[in-house]
Amino acid sequence: MILHLSSDISQANQEAVLAAHPGFHFQREDGIHVVITSSKEKEVNSTIAQFVEDSFVFDNDIQLASRSYQEATRTINIGDIVLGGSSNHTAMIAGPCSVENREQLMHTAEYLNGLGIKILRGGCYKPRTSPYSFQGLGLEGLKILAEARDKFGMKIITEVRDATHVAEVIEYSDIIQIGAKAMYDQGILKACAKIKKPVMIKRGFGTTLQEFVQAAEFVLSGGNPNVILCERGIRTFETKTRFTYDLCGVAWLKQYTNLPLILDPSHAMGYRFGIPDLCRASVALGIDGLIIETHPTPPQALSDAAQQLDFAEFKSMYESLPAVAQAVGRTMI
Repeated sequence: MILHLSSDISQANQEAVLAAHPGFHFQREDGIHVVITSSKEKEVNSTIAQFVEDSFVFDNDIQLASRSYQEATRTINIGDIVLGGSSNHTAMIAGPCSVENREQLMHTAEYLNGLGIKILRGGCYKPRTSPYSFQGLGLEGLKILAEARDKFGMKIITEVRDATHVAEVIEYSDIIQIGAKAMYDQGILKACAKIKKPVMIKRGFGTTLQEFVQAAEFVLSGGNPNVILCERGIRTFETKTRFTYDLCGVAWLKQYTNLPLILDPSHAMGYRFGIPDLCRASVALGIDGLIIETHPTPPQALSDAAQQLDFAEFKSMYESLPAVAQAVGRTMI
């Protein structure tokens, strides 16, 4: 249940409400105090009803992210870039899987900036399956990303691997990415709940839609309204592709949640040959963004070499998207 309390409610009365309905509490930018409890609660306690301006009851713990609570898609401002809300923008986020060195990252940023791409991706802390795989440059990689931002005016997104370096990623990045393997890490989720920077949560590859959105609720319930969901494929019985791209799940998320959606066909497919078609299919769904991996020389990439597009492949794919976006009433940015 969600309770709205007036902006001028006294501290003592706030405490009375929280004593009757223990849960999360934050104050919105418009001044309204919000209290969130378990969805098992269905009625406002009569002893504090006078302090409650509005209440919302839910069938499950998808609450702040539910369109039953807020019908319109949330608006996410990333500098001068607007996602969600009424913007009708589909943003392209692109860059290498990993920041490997300064030359590679700056070369990629320069190329993408020349195409008009406004958001640069690059992994610095890599949650690899094997301990013998490239683990990323860490803080050095963050500094290289920040240099690219300063030089080309692009926004940067990078991934948090675990809670030990979440503060560094929050400091350097414009969008914090919580990856599929870290989606359940409550240390990361709670740290991101305390800030106002946009947070993009990737769906775990064995995660239900309910669990996926509940991870977002950890961030939302702490007072950070700037949460984006990212579908990147789930694990099924199929072995010919890396994962199964759950566009059915995307349709459900669009219908029932108020969070902007970004799709990641690079990780879902796992092989570059299928990514352009999946990008076009994704844009046709009317989504808020794509995140795509591109590298100057994919065969030499230190991570995910098979799924990264070279610059020519990326340009060809990217130039095919505006017409698809226009067909569904959107604009590529």
